Amino acid sequence: MSSFTEKFYQDFIEDDRWKFILNGLKITLIVTAFALIIGVAIGVVVGIIRCAHDQQSGKELTGIKKTALNILNALCHIYLTVIRGTPALVQLLIMYFVILVSAKSKVMVAVLTFGINSGAYVAEIIRGGIMSIDRGQMEAGRSLGLSYVQTMTKIILPQAFKASLPALVNELITLLKETSICGYIGLNELTRGGDIIRGTTFDALLPLLGVAVVYLAIVHLISYMFSFVERRLRKSDRH
Repeated sequence: MSSFTEKFYQDFIEDDRWKFILNGLKITLIVTAFALIIGVAIGVVVGIIRCAHDQQSGKELTGIKKTALNILNALCHIYLTVIRGTPALVQLLIMYFVILVSAKSKVMVAVLTFGINSGAYVAEIIRGGIMSIDRGQMEAGRSLGLSYVQTMTKIILPQAFKASLPALVNELITLLKETSICGYIGLNELTRGGDIIRGTTFDALLPLLGVAVVYLAIVHLISYMFSFVERRLRKSDRH
C-alpha cells in the first residue's frame, strides 16, 4: 500500500501535475471575476428598473415614458423568472451548444453564462437594498431639484450597496463555487483540473481534497476581506 508521501508525489509532483490545479485556479478566478462584473452591471440596471416601476408607476410618469417603463419591467420580470427558474448547468449547456455554438472561447461562454445568471440574483439583492432605504430620502433628493436618476445614483444607490454588501459577498462566493460545472463544456477550471489528475493517477482522494482545500481557502479569504471592509464601514459610520 502506497504511503501518503508517495501518493502526494504521484498526484501533484510527478510530471508537474500540480499545474492542472494552478491553471484550473486561474481559469476559475478569471471566469468568476468577469462574470461578477457583468452580473453586477446587469443587476444594478434591472434592480433600478424594477424599483422605478414600483415607485413611480402611476405617479410622475405618463404616456410614452410610462409605457416604456412597463415594457422594460415586463422584460426584467421575464428575465428574472427564466434565469432563477432554471439550473445554471442547463443555461451553460444551452449557451455553449445552442446560442454560442460558434464561439471560439469557452472562457467567454462561461463568463457570459455566469454573468447573466448572477445578474438575476444581484438584481433582487440590489432591489431589496434600494427598497430598504427610507422613501423620505428619495423625496428629499427630488425636492432639492435632483432628477430621479441623480437621486438614485448620488443618494440611494451608495446606501443600497452598503446595505446589500453581505448578500453581494454571498453571491460572489456562490458564483465562485458554481464555476465548478464548467467542466461540462470541456473548460479546464479548478474542479476539472483535480479530476484530470484523478483520471491519470486513479487516485481520487488527494486531488479532489486538494481542490476542496483551494476553494475553502479562497472563500475564507473573501470572507476575511469582507469582514475587514465591514469593520471599516462601521468605523466610518461612528465618525
